[in-house]
Amino acid sequence: MPPLLRYPGTVLAMQAFEATNHYFDEAARLLDLSENIRTLLITPDREVRVEVVIEMDSGQIGNFIGYRVQHDNARGPFKGGLRYHPLVDQDEARSLASLMTWKTALVDLPYGGAKGGINCDPNKLSRGEMERLTRRFIEKIHDVIGPVKDIPAPDMGTDAQVMAWIMNEYSKYEGFNPACVTGKPVEFHGSLGREAATGYGVAIIAREVLARRKASVGGTTFAIQGYGNVGSHTARFLSQQGAKIVAVSDAYGAICNLNGIDIPALDEHVAVARKVVGFKGGEPTTNEHLLKMPVDVLIPAALGGVFDREMAQAVQAKLIIEAANGPTWPEADEVFKARGIPVVPDILANSGGVIVSYFEWVQNLQHFRWPLERIQSEEQSRMVAAFHEVYDLAEHLKVSLRTAAFYLAITRVSRAHALGGI
Repeated sequence: MPPLLRYPGTVLAMQAFEATNHYFDEAARLLDLSENIRTLLITPDREVRVEVVIEMDSGQIGNFIGYRVQHDNARGPFKGGLRYHPLVDQDEARSLASLMTWKTALVDLPYGGAKGGINCDPNKLSRGEMERLTRRFIEKIHDVIGPVKDIPAPDMGTDAQVMAWIMNEYSKYEGFNPACVTGKPVEFHGSLGREAATGYGVAIIAREVLARRKASVGGTTFAIQGYGNVGSHTARFLSQQGAKIVAVSDAYGAICNLNGIDIPALDEHVAVARKVVGFKGGEPTTNEHLLKMPVDVLIPAALGGVFDREMAQAVQAKLIIEAANGPTWPEADEVFKARGIPVVPDILANSGGVIVSYFEWVQNLQHFRWPLERIQSEEQSRMVAAFHEVYDLAEHLKVSLRTAAFYLAITRVSRAHALGGI
């Protein structure tokens, strides 16, 4: 791991935030940033930590901790998801908020980066408890979010229904304004295409990177770790292009079929069983085996921190596309570089979600709805342009795709700070 990184006001090393800043530093060295500018760009603008207390269905009092980290707003309002998960903490929120800053800059959206959530296990909460928890959280933070301040969105453990509660609760304090949050149900001022946007974008990136490597999606073998919203939609769009998806996994286990998994049939199974385990069209296997399979493309689409040095040495895929946020530790990234395994970084590969969130925000501000065809066309246009800009720069500078992506993003954010004035 790199030396411990600190920023003003903290005395503890933060592992996830460290990793993000390691990647930042690799690109910042190429830009020859001064130490003052470097500190400016990595230091979060604001961090909010609140206690969220609700009455549980049992009558007991539930105490939860909620977070919102607002990293940088030089290019526009803060933007980023809210996740409900037992591993949510301040460090993770810092890391993911920073990644959102670089992600929105990379695909040239008028946003900064933010992230947050609540430390809880949504699988153990009833619908009523989830709603009370969400509303109480927004009650605590409504004054620091909003359509021109900070626009939340869904993330792990949250969905369109949670976003609808957020909009409704926010409206009690600030009046009707659907642009205060994105990822809402289509019937409740949401956008067509938003739910599938991240997976659609990952499939676009897969197509483009394979084309640059003189290959095509059709007939290419894929393994997808994670079959939630992102992984499942990625699989669907790749399958429609003729991809041979040989393994998928979720939190309960993994399945494998070297002849290719029938994705529509798998979706029917998951709709009933709520997990990939037990699907008759594949043999049971383990998540670890999936990560080590000799496939053309490996797509991590679950939690972060999947690849450490040991796992990176064991990976047999020819290409990695990061659909998850932060799946690769810096030590693993060095191994992939040494082994000649290209990695399409998360801030590029999974940016489809925030791109269509931006479209939803724009539609809400205009009080006008776009058709799905326009949304997918606009998403594809932005992702293709960003990908080729990153790929060309990586070749020109002779650096990894990740370093090139951070290089472009940092250039745009630092330029915004310079133009706006400090």
